[in-house]
Amino acid sequence: MNDDTLLLTLQHGDSFFPTGSIAFSWGLESLHRDGLVRNAEELLGFIEGQLLGRWGTCDLPAILAAYRSRGAPDEVAAVDAAIEALTLPQQLREGSRKSGAALLGVHEKLGTAGAAPYRAMVRSGTVPGHLPAVQGLLWFHIGASEASACAISAHAATVGLLGAAVRLAIVGHLDAQRILSKAHAVIKDIVAGRPTSNLDQFSSYAPAAEIAAMRHETRDARLFFN
Repeated sequence: MNDDTLLLTLQHGDSFFPTGSIAFSWGLESLHRDGLVRNAEELLGFIEGQLLGRWGTCDLPAILAAYRSRGAPDEVAAVDAAIEALTLPQQLREGSRKSGAALLGVHEKLGTAGAAPYRAMVRSGTVPGHLPAVQGLLWFHIGASEASACAISAHAATVGLLGAAVRLAIVGHLDAQRILSKAHAVIKDIVAGRPTSNLDQFSSYAPAAEIAAMRHETRDARLFFN
């Protein structure tokens, strides 16, 4: 990895990059309120479950498929449709769409190729604009390598959950760093397994998070969107 690639990866994987992810807990808030994720050990188990049951089998393959489309709108749209079909809870679908829209908006303002045309498709209702499809499209256009795209996605997904956990006071910043280090081993194993980019082989199994997200909207007090 050369210096330019490293700096690009750091820029787009940093939580400083404005993606709007701070508004989402992806079911973690409800699991915490229900007493199912209360400490660092349980949080690590939750994050590993998300990486293995959703990110590695659905989000990452979608990013790779969109990236390998080399910006072809119809192929990215097919990836988008697959994510829509595999995201059953409305709250998670809406969260993914909102995150995708926010990322597209930022990249359109930055002048990233492909951002404005695909954002127009999202705004017209032609495509839902799910985050993984948008990530693959945009990271191809900024010139990130496929390996960098995998790393940015893994880091952003894990840090997003850890950030939510810190705000919920499940863990402090030091424990969050310990969990992040442990999650790296899971991420490396997933990527080393050569995840598919075949739309017919996408899958998702994270029932605890999905049920928690569906129950989230009925709570009296909520810190996060989902």
